[in-house]
Amino acid sequence: MGRHVLLIEDEPNIIEAMRFLLVRDGWTVDTHSDGTDAVDVARAAQPDLVVLDMMLPGKSGMDILRELREIAEFANLPVLMLTARGQSRDREMAEKAGVSRFMTKPFSNAEVLTAVRDLVAQASR
Repeated sequence: MGRHVLLIEDEPNIIEAMRFLLVRDGWTVDTHSDGTDAVDVARAAQPDLVVLDMMLPGKSGMDILRELREIAEFANLPVLMLTARGQSRDREMAEKAGVSRFMTKPFSNAEVLTAVRDLVAQASR
């Protein structure tokens, strides 16, 4: 496992904050802001981890997650889902769709780094 993250998020402030945080921690970060072609971008990028916003233009993060899980090479890809809505129903839907971890905005830098490191470490075992 490498240290390559694909961040699929449409909020510019969150993109910049997360990119800064992850790059400083030694990660290569690709970003994408549109749900419509996010699965194609993931195929091309071949990341070690996807950080996925739940609400995106074009296609929801939930739909993207379901599509990723249907692709054999991404069946076990760690996916950290971010959402501004932390209802238990959203969390349950994400878990059924195969999310690796669910995080509610706003979150701390330490929370994000811990989640990303843990998910990649678990996937490499």
